[in-house]
Parts: sequence; C-alpha cells; structure tokens
Amino acid sequence: MPYDEQVKLKLDLVSENFGEFYDGGFEFFTSNSTHYRTRAEFGIWHDNDKISYTMNHAHGGKLCIDECLKVSDKIFTIMPKLLSKISENDNLKQRLFGVDFLQSSSEVLITLLYHKKLDESYLNDIRGLADALEVKILARSRKVKILSDELDLKDELNINGKKFELKLSETAFTQPNKAINEKMISWAGECVCDSDDLLELYCGHGNFTIPLSFKFNRVLATEISKSSIANAKQNCQINGVSNTKFLRMSADELMSAFNKEREFNRLKDIDIFDYNFTHVLVDPPRAGLSKSVIEFIKNYENIIYISCCMDSLKRDLKHLNKTHKVLKFGVFDQFANTHHVECGVLLKRFYDG
Repeated sequence: MPYDEQVKLKLDLVSENFGEFYDGGFEFFTSNSTHYRTRAEFGIWHDNDKISYTMNHAHGGKLCIDECLKVSDKIFTIMPKLLSKISENDNLKQRLFGVDFLQSSSEVLITLLYHKKLDESYLNDIRGLADALEVKILARSRKVKILSDELDLKDELNINGKKFELKLSETAFTQPNKAINEKMISWAGECVCDSDDLLELYCGHGNFTIPLSFKFNRVLATEISKSSIANAKQNCQINGVSNTKFLRMSADELMSAFNKEREFNRLKDIDIFDYNFTHVLVDPPRAGLSKSVIEFIKNYENIIYISCCMDSLKRDLKHLNKTHKVLKFGVFDQFANTHHVECGVLLKRFYDG
C-alpha cells in the first residue's frame, strides 16, 4: 500500500477512536517509509546448514526473511553479511535462536541469543566476527553475556537545532525510529507553558527528560530500571543539566509516597512535597496507567501523555477527560508499514473539586 494511503488510514483510525475526546485537528508526523528502524529484533530459523532471519507473521506463525526494508541503511547492509559469517562458524551457529540490532550514533551493537551455555571460549569467535563486520558483538545465554569489546553506546538527538548526547546501556529501551523520536520530543516541548517544575514518570535513560529540563526550574523523574537511572544521571552530566533529580521507583511506589502511605529510604534526600509541578509527563508501557497514577495526575494542571497503545490510551482518557480537556493531539508514525502508531496528548485541567 502506498505510504500516503497508510497515513490516511491511520488518521481515520485515530479520529474514529479519539473523536469523542478531541474535536481539533490531529497533527500527523510522517516517517520515512523504509530504512527507519535503528533497533530491531529477529528470530533465527535453522534448516539443515542454512540459517535465516524470522519475523512474526501478521496472521500467526513465523516468516523467514533474508532482508528487512524497515531497518536503517547500516543495519540493512550488515544483515546478510552477519548471516554469512555465522553460517561459516559452527560454534556461533549452533543453538542460536535470535539476533538483536541496536544502532546508536557511535556504533552498532549486535546481540546474539543462544539456547546453550556460553563460556570464554566463545570470545575469540565473537571478536573475529565483530572485527569482520566493524561492529560490537554481545553473545547472551541464561545468566551469561560475553562482549567482543568495550561498549560506548551514545545517541545524539537534534531537537530544534540543539544537540543532546545520551549514553545508553545494551539493555536500554530506545525508540526505534530516531527521526520520529526527535519529532515527539520537539512536540512535547511545544506543550510546555507557564512552567515551574516537571514531574516525569517512566523516564528511561532521559530521552524526554534531558531536552525538556531546560524548560523548567526543576525536574523530578522516576524509572524502575537501575541501569536506566544510572545512564540518566550520566546524561545529565554530559549535557550540563543540574536541575533534575532521578528516583529509582515505580510510578505506583511514588504514588504511595505522595499519599504518605509508605516511607522510602530512597527519598531521604529529596523532599517531594517541595516541588511546584505545573506539568506531568507520562510515557507508560503498553498497559497504560494504573488507577492510582490516573487519580494522582488528575490533580495537576497540564498532562503530557505519550502512548504506544491506542487501546490503553483510550481507556485512560475516559477517566482523565472528566477533569481535563485535550488541547493537542499528535500522531507519530513510529512504525511505518504497520498498523501501529504512537500518540501524544496534551491535557489541561478545567475542573476543580
């Protein structure tokens, strides 16, 4: 299907699902139709001596492929070379079941996933493969990981002409479509008005936090992943951000702290009641927001909601629109040539009571 037809279908779908909450124009941010993914995961299919990449078929089952037009140019070029090199090495090929690609601005990391115990005897093979492809290789099996060389995963974001450098870990969640990610961050920044302090839930390694921190007096951001919090703190230092505090807490734990239901040692040096939050930014997983989070954020004037799942977003808006009006609605085509879209919603409080 031509890309412009895909855009129309997605816009119609969003309008149909969210017209009850928003009567303005839906902003649609288009993607390249090919070579846009800088993160991709594939299965591996073994057919005697031949191996192939696999993807989940839309109607169930697995689809064997030799190439994928969705991945970035660099990953696209590497994919057949990787299969060829692994096919020549029985040690690397045996019981390999998956391959993940992650491209940052500094390097490409390929993760090989195995259903067998790995030991240091694999190191020379992995290093040879990494040198041949000019990438970094990480081999993983249960409780074991072997790395070809030191990792220095850094991403560079260009937000309205200003550049930000973000350090990543190999397990970090990253938005797969970098160009659309930059558009989402810019859009979120345009939602900020009359700013004082920002509360961000599900902050990851600081993808939104770092660029938006320059629009606020102070930022309090939470994330449950220990490695993501460590990266987020480093990213503040790299980008000269001094007004942001990070908490390794789940969103529901923070709700308990605000409701004074529990005391947390992690909060001993932070007075969460000293902030004047004018904006709350949430970027939850596909399941959306819990009831406790919804009830909490309804107390704040401006909510910026980034969603990767229309079903959970629609469910949550049914609650939030009792106290807030949708002022802006962005549709971000993170996943061209699929039925998925990412949405951004700005809500402003209209009801006091």
